[in-house]
Amino acid sequence: MDATASSIALNSVRITRCEPRNGSPNASRFQTSVCFHFANGQREYESSQVMKVSMDSDDKRSGALSRSNFFVPCEKRNQGSQTICSAGVCTHNGTVMESISHAAEEKVGVLLLNLGGPETLNDVQPFLFNLFADPDIIRLPRLFRFLQRPLAQLISVIRAPKSREGYAAIGGGSPLRKITNEQAHALKRALEAKNMTANVYVGMRYWYPFTEEAVQQIKRDRITRLVVLPLYPQYSISTTGSSIRVIQNAFKEDAYLSTVPVSVIQSWYQREGYIKSMADLIEKELESFSNPDDVMIFFSAHGVPVSYIANAGDPYKDQMEECIYLIMQELKSRGVNNQHKLAYQSRVGPVEWLKPYTDEVLVELGQKGVKSLLAVPVSFVSEHIETLEEIDMEYRELALESGVENWGRVPALGCTSSFITDLADAVIEALPSATAMSSPRTSSNALDLDPVSYAIKMFFGSILAFLLLLSPKMITAFKNHL
Repeated sequence: MDATASSIALNSVRITRCEPRNGSPNASRFQTSVCFHFANGQREYESSQVMKVSMDSDDKRSGALSRSNFFVPCEKRNQGSQTICSAGVCTHNGTVMESISHAAEEKVGVLLLNLGGPETLNDVQPFLFNLFADPDIIRLPRLFRFLQRPLAQLISVIRAPKSREGYAAIGGGSPLRKITNEQAHALKRALEAKNMTANVYVGMRYWYPFTEEAVQQIKRDRITRLVVLPLYPQYSISTTGSSIRVIQNAFKEDAYLSTVPVSVIQSWYQREGYIKSMADLIEKELESFSNPDDVMIFFSAHGVPVSYIANAGDPYKDQMEECIYLIMQELKSRGVNNQHKLAYQSRVGPVEWLKPYTDEVLVELGQKGVKSLLAVPVSFVSEHIETLEEIDMEYRELALESGVENWGRVPALGCTSSFITDLADAVIEALPSATAMSSPRTSSNALDLDPVSYAIKMFFGSILAFLLLLSPKMITAFKNHL
């Protein structure tokens, strides 16, 4: 095969005899390394095999042969073909070196992060409490942060009846845990197909299995290198940011975990595999319409409060708009030139969220004469209440009432093979950049330790709590907006 037509190219082959370990004179170890690089020249990988051959007293082979395979990245240092590997046996100008931490003994872990969801109707209220008790969801001023949990209790109790109706409509609970577990198994198989053995864990932010539980299992399994992969294509402080904060706190407080190299994939909306997988699903669903060219492609993304963008610098809006642009460019390259629209759903509370709002845009499109509409849940990679109930039921009914005649919806990516394969590639590419979360834990702010300041904070906070809990206007506002 022509090397220029191949997706990967062979770089070098090395066979190295290693010195016996643990004073074992009758055992010889040989390291066979094959270093290759992708055709785009951006990254090199080394696939190595360690063989141990036991010898009897007559210096004859006893037939015992053990092998350990590992797959590690290489980084080209300069044009002089100097190469260094992050672990294992490496070469530098023809010299063989062995790192202190032997790559064959490395245990790789992948932690998938997701929101979580109540699995029964009885789980709904405590799930909502966990959600609203997160300071990255409801961002209170420092002076009033001690009200976080009472406020979360209030909101969860008020909102629970309506949420239970939604979960009852989709079968009595969220399918998110089941789907995420299936994605974890599929990712493990995809990594194995690429010669990487890894333990894949699932950590949910607001329901079981909690992220903290997954972190403890990672510690018990003695994982030595970890890739954290949030199942949110775009970064937001309320999703990826919140989960990463939990992981950072857990790792920095633990003597073992603080030394484990960790690589966090902050966002991956721009990855070619993800973009093409989304385009594949959209193109397929368009074919189900009688006149595909007349269909409006309607992207519905989960919203965030405007204050996250304006005050906290959340990149979510910019990343979402770029994501839509990339998907539409991919579709146009395939001859799909449909009009499209982006809107934001799932707003909660009396504050302003990202606009335009999905429900308002649907009414507007119907009034403008749009007859065929294909909904695309762009910020979700798994089916859950926002897709199965909010989009499939509430928004579909609203669209039909507003004049839309033909409605379709692109399914979430789930375990789509091209999507899972791209996630596996993302994990492999992220592994070399793993570094330990060994920074010392930040000390409490002096204001929190000052008893006078604390007393003042408690006094004014109590007044705010009294007004919040007893004011009829405030209660009415929550009932109307939650």
